Amino acid sequence: QVQLVESGGGLVQAGDSLRLSCAASGSAASRKILKVNTMGWYRQAPGKQRELVASITSGDRTIYADSVKGRFTISRDNAKNTVYLQMNNLKPDDAAVYYCYARGITTPLQFYGMDYWGEGTLVTVSS
Repeated sequence: QVQLVESGGGLVQAGDSLRLSCAASGSAASRKILKVNTMGWYRQAPGKQRELVASITSGDRTIYADSVKGRFTISRDNAKNTVYLQMNNLKPDDAAVYYCYARGITTPLQFYGMDYWGEGTLVTVSS
């Protein structure tokens, strides 16, 4: 089984910064993760649909939602199978549960094309 563990959420004031982290790992030696094609973050605010915030490929190709361009930066450490989301100048509209995902996972025995998701980390922004 593949697990994604997120950290870094919390309560901040508008204009503050937060850094989210998400590490992917396999639960057994046979599932040791050799490569993750794409990692990223979605978010979901109360009463709204889940939306893509940012994604990054193993080759560092990135995609951002228009609403976060210039404020958020996604990066990854391929050796650690970890993705980061640096969020600057946070706004009340950024408040949501942020979910990490990983797509296209290669292990010693198998390639997993499905998406894996973390449990989510809450970001609250007060005005």
